[in-house]
Amino acid sequence: MDYHVKDLSLADQGKNRIEWAEMDMPVLRSIRERFSVEKPLKGVRISACLHVTTETANLILTLKEGGAEVFLTASNPLSTQDDVAAALVKHYNIPVFAIRGEDRDTYYSHLKAVIEREPHIVIDDGADLISTIHKEYPELSEKVLGGMEETTTGVIRLKAMAKDGVLKFPIIAVNDAYTKHMFDNRYGTGQSTIDGILRATNRLIAGSYFVVAGYGWCGKGVAQRARGMGATVIVTEVDPIKALEARMDGFLVMPMEEAAKLGDFFVTVTGNTSVIRGEHFKVMKDGAIVSNSGHFNVEIDLEALESLSVSKREIRKEVEEYKLQDGRRIYVLSQGRLVNLAAAEGHPASVMDMSFANQALSAEYIKFHSTELKKDVYKVPDEIDREVAKLKLNAMGIRIDELTPEQVKYLSSWEFGT
Repeated sequence: MDYHVKDLSLADQGKNRIEWAEMDMPVLRSIRERFSVEKPLKGVRISACLHVTTETANLILTLKEGGAEVFLTASNPLSTQDDVAAALVKHYNIPVFAIRGEDRDTYYSHLKAVIEREPHIVIDDGADLISTIHKEYPELSEKVLGGMEETTTGVIRLKAMAKDGVLKFPIIAVNDAYTKHMFDNRYGTGQSTIDGILRATNRLIAGSYFVVAGYGWCGKGVAQRARGMGATVIVTEVDPIKALEARMDGFLVMPMEEAAKLGDFFVTVTGNTSVIRGEHFKVMKDGAIVSNSGHFNVEIDLEALESLSVSKREIRKEVEEYKLQDGRRIYVLSQGRLVNLAAAEGHPASVMDMSFANQALSAEYIKFHSTELKKDVYKVPDEIDREVAKLKLNAMGIRIDELTPEQVKYLSSWEFGT
């Protein structure tokens, strides 16, 4: 078996951690049990580009249990958990190509390694895998039945490809499932981002000014968690509706040029580039802590910060100190990459349970419905989204009401008046 991981001696530790996460993923476990009997993915090759974590491992094992041949690579150079990668190779015979801290060339060589397995289905997180197939392997794209995309940034890129008419196979935007973005993005990103900041800095959040750039579902989660820890939260936005929502939710709202003067902590979660720029660094406080929880490391303009700095050093693990000409110090966490995965362990398993349940069921859906789909980006079918929610409620021991026949008739009729 071909693979490229850091150290197979880490495999036993990784296996224990995979099993620990699995205990908190009952929805995916129930799907795996069905897959093990029905084998709906038999004969299907799946190449996945995801954060190589304990939760991802349980998705990969579910797909394999369904009969698929699965290949895994990392979607971010700093998010790989090396012990998990080793465990998947040694204990579960999954070809993995991922090493924490890999350089850009290695990252793309790993992408190509899973592409060259000629997958029928691709699973992506950030659209690097899909865009590389389109750019460098156009002949292989004709063999792909379809794919799934895990994150907002990737969905944006893929919708742009569809709009330009260059998308060569259908994509299911798993990120847009209600049971994904309303829970994973809000509660997962919210908790894991704060976790990453605390692990990296051990700084007190209570009493601070905490700046959140972007008020999508991820931004909402980070803002809520920071407020819960006693911070005064400032939201920056470009969308007037989201900015209004943030204010109505009780947060301060202002442009980044004003927030930069006040912030003690900064988190970018926009999916866009150059959100914190040179003009913002120039007015930040001494000791300001800057981090990113958006998918790519482009939200913080580190080149601008480098040009303003006279020195740079790693003062703590995952913390780089940039000293400016006037003596102020600005601290960047995890090289501007995903702080929740680079400095912590990513989302809790219980929330990834729903996200990866959507992935598994969407793979099954593509297997049997790809011929019905155009070369476009689709939302997760409602029946899958609702099934995931029902399974999660069942696992939590929660029962809900059902519509009576009278209520069904009332909701489907126009004849009833006041």
